[in-house]
Amino acid sequence: MSMSNSDSGEVNCGINMTPMIDVLLVLLIIFMVIVPATPRGEVAQIPQPARQVGGEDAVVLEVLAVSNGQARFRLNQKEVARQDLLTRLETVYANRAQRVLFVKGDDSVSFNQIAEAIDVGRAAGVDRIGLMTPKVQGGL
Repeated sequence: MSMSNSDSGEVNCGINMTPMIDVLLVLLIIFMVIVPATPRGEVAQIPQPARQVGGEDAVVLEVLAVSNGQARFRLNQKEVARQDLLTRLETVYANRAQRVLFVKGDDSVSFNQIAEAIDVGRAAGVDRIGLMTPKVQGGL
């Protein structure tokens, strides 16, 4: 606070703003240094090193082409009719903790038929669905 006497004999009381601004700037610099500048972005999964896909308990659904343009399905090397696919997948995943399905498509099968197999897997309660490619099958 500063006080000044004027010629009229009155006392003028006013707040000196210079020290308050200095304190404010010091506090601002301290808070800028203390608060960490963490980048905030989208969560992404990074590619992991190649490992053996599947194993003993892996469930592989193969979508194979038939000459008339339809698709036939094999679940772990056993033929399954299209209408029975949902019930078979539900029985396979009834007692499993990890619900992972690998879908392997034939080269001549359209993507719509593979997408249909993925939809059936989702309807059966599968959490993760992986698409098998020739590189994945070769272990690369």
